[in-house]
Amino acid sequence: MDITVYGPLRSATGEKTVSLAFEGETVADAIEAFVDVYPRARSQLYDGDELRPSVRVALEGERVDLETPCPENAELALFPAVQGGL
Repeated sequence: MDITVYGPLRSATGEKTVSLAFEGETVADAIEAFVDVYPRARSQLYDGDELRPSVRVALEGERVDLETPCPENAELALFPAVQGGL
């Protein structure tokens, strides 16, 4: 599985796109597998055990929810919340 990360998640991975082995079933499982490999990403994606409502996930370029089936060779994109403003 290839996962492309945006914003501050790059500091957790060191790269824009990373590959990881994935044997789960859903997008939620894929995100957990990602966080297992890149634990520094957890604080940017989760509040406690819940994915932050501001996190956006795309599967093969389409926005999806956490229960969407996710094949092992999928391409995911993770968009964490980005704070800004004046």
